[in-house]
Amino acid sequence: MTDSNSQRLGFMPTLVVGLAILLIVAGVVWYGITVVVVERIWRQMLERSSGPLSFRFILQPSVAAIVAIHDGIKDARAGRSPFLQTIIRKPRERIGRLREGLIATARIILLAIAMDVVYQILVFKTFYPDEAVIIAFVLGFLPYVLVRGPIARIARSWHGGASGGIR
Repeated sequence: MTDSNSQRLGFMPTLVVGLAILLIVAGVVWYGITVVVVERIWRQMLERSSGPLSFRFILQPSVAAIVAIHDGIKDARAGRSPFLQTIIRKPRERIGRLREGLIATARIILLAIAMDVVYQILVFKTFYPDEAVIIAFVLGFLPYVLVRGPIARIARSWHGGASGGIR
C-alpha cells in the first residue's frame, strides 16, 4: 500500500465519521450538554438492553468480535503488536491502527446507528442523535478494540511466537 492509499479511509468509513460528527453536533445543538442530558443518556442507554431490538446487544458485538478475531490473527501472522497496546503506547502507529479499526467496523457502526434510530422512534417517540452515536460506538467499535489484541496474543502463543509461522 502506498502512503497516499494508506491515508485514505474509503467511502464507508468516511461516511461513518461524517455521520457521527453530524449526529453529535445535532444532539448538542438540539439538547445541549447539561447534567440532566447526561443523566438521561446514561439511563436510556441502560434501558436499551431490554425491550424491542434488544438482540442487537448480542448481534453487533458478536459481529465486531468476529471481525476482530480475523484481524487479530492477521496481526499475529504479521508479527504486529496487539491492537490496543499499539494505540495506547505507540503514538506513531496510533492513527494508522485506529484507521484500520474504523475501516473494519464501518458497516457494523452504520448498522448500529440505523438500529438505534429505529429503537428510539419505537420506544422514545423522538430522536437523540448523540445517543445513537454512543450506542453505535459501544456496540460496534468497542468490542472490536477489546477483542483484537487478546486474539493476536493467543494466536501468537498457539503458534510459537511472532516468528512461529502462522498460516
